[in-house]
Amino acid sequence: MVELKTEGELDAMREAGRVVARALSAMRRSAAVGVSLRELDQVARDVLADHGATSPFLGYKPSFAPTPFPAVICASVNDAIVHAIPDSCRLVDGDVVSIDFGAVLDGWVGDSAVTFTVGTARPEDEKLIAATEQALAAGIAAAVVGARIGDIGHAVGTIGRAAGYGIPRNFGGHGVGHHMHEDPHVPNTGRPGRGMQLRPGLVIAIEPMFMAGGSDDYTVDPDGWALRTVDGTRAAHAEHTVAVTESGPRILTAL
Repeated sequence: MVELKTEGELDAMREAGRVVARALSAMRRSAAVGVSLRELDQVARDVLADHGATSPFLGYKPSFAPTPFPAVICASVNDAIVHAIPDSCRLVDGDVVSIDFGAVLDGWVGDSAVTFTVGTARPEDEKLIAATEQALAAGIAAAVVGARIGDIGHAVGTIGRAAGYGIPRNFGGHGVGHHMHEDPHVPNTGRPGRGMQLRPGLVIAIEPMFMAGGSDDYTVDPDGWALRTVDGTRAAHAEHTVAVTESGPRILTAL
């Protein structure tokens, strides 16, 4: 069931979104050559504690997962697309790092992701990240009253396909509210004018995921969580929680 939010509820979700934005900013500042992914997870935990928020990721166990998620961030490096568990691995020069993070504040969830490079960036990685961010912006711009879910997927997918990137099959965005994953599913490809019509108060996470190698296929790590490119090429992920309003899209997870 799709739940529409009131203006007051959107304001409450915005406060959860601010916590998410602050944590992502803090992790990006902390990420450097030699820093471990587990140390970035601790940065995020500290931000949650400072704001009296909790994590929707920690202990999350969907049907596909063999074990509950053990961290408050997903930290996906290089060929990892999404959902990687942060560990003791330390960042090296040129790594591409995708951080996905959520916060729960006063019963409302914010969910966002960012991809960046550590140290010296390769031009092809900068292009991949820029295209992913451009696709996110296009998807957000399509999230207007009267449009349809397919318009968002079409906006995102058009940019990825034009650049020759792969888009992981069956993965995309989702509704957000009292829970991290709510209806509707928001695909990263689609046909304009198709799917559920967007109404005021709908809140969705729009999250392009692009793979440099061009294939839509992926593998899953033995832990049942991390998705990886099949050819070892790099991936990028960008995400915002966005409200559909009469005055246009409202990004709830910006600083």
